[in-house]
Amino acid sequence: MEKVLITGSNGQLGSDCFNLFNAQNNLQEVMGLDIPVIDFSNKKQCFDLLNSYVPNVIINCAAYTAVDKCESDKNCWRANFDIPDYLSSWSSQNDAFLIHISTDYVFDGKKSLNEVYTELDAVNPVSEYGRSKLEGEKIIQKNMSNFAILRTAWLYGMRGNNFLKTMLKLSDDKNDKSIKIVNDQFGSPTSSKTLAKQIDRVFQNKLKGIYHATSEGKCSWYDFAVACADEMDMKNSFIPCQTNEYSTLAKRPNNSVLENSNFKKINENCFTDWKNELKDFISCHRDLLIKELNLS
Repeated sequence: MEKVLITGSNGQLGSDCFNLFNAQNNLQEVMGLDIPVIDFSNKKQCFDLLNSYVPNVIINCAAYTAVDKCESDKNCWRANFDIPDYLSSWSSQNDAFLIHISTDYVFDGKKSLNEVYTELDAVNPVSEYGRSKLEGEKIIQKNMSNFAILRTAWLYGMRGNNFLKTMLKLSDDKNDKSIKIVNDQFGSPTSSKTLAKQIDRVFQNKLKGIYHATSEGKCSWYDFAVACADEMDMKNSFIPCQTNEYSTLAKRPNNSVLENSNFKKINENCFTDWKNELKDFISCHRDLLIKELNLS
């Protein structure tokens, strides 16, 4: 029997992890915490909580993911570097297993679009968000060996805001105005619920090391937007555009396609094709999406 602590439990992935782990009878206890109850980037608060609860396993879903805001907001580094530093330091001292969620943004995305990124590829982030997440990975590896780092990308789920929900709301807009969606950045849309299942697989088997964890296949943001609307049987006025037509503060990788090589080598990959995952997600949550987004 083990005690599991999930940080960022109010977020998109953290909430799915909490629901999944809380339903398991073989765990002694599952605690999910998030701001404002506790600020894990405050070292004293973090260590006081950990010393009080003493988890055997920590799943760190806490992160600052507002990519453009990261360019100027120092809270980005507090969340993406300080928290992994504190959690891994405590875990090392107390023989706890740490599962940490990272990102495709540790890569520069300059590979050709017929190639994928594996866990062996050189990292080279091109944004402050990517740099903060990479340094979070590095400090974990410096502080301890009993860890798993999962890099994911293009995450969507039912909790909070995400690209899928935004596209559905835009599709429901009745003004018929054309909406430009970037068509030259590619990745693998990934369900947070499936990622939670992959995290559970890592937990159950205590899989250590760095892993890529995304759905199979690839598409552009435009392709993904159209697929979201199509699965909901909604019309859309999306039109494809190039990255240079859509100004952002932070540079995005053009190629964010991750290959789950390390999970596949040990036959532990939970993911299927992104289109199938999207179809399953919409099928399961259609009524909730209509209600939450007030879709007509």
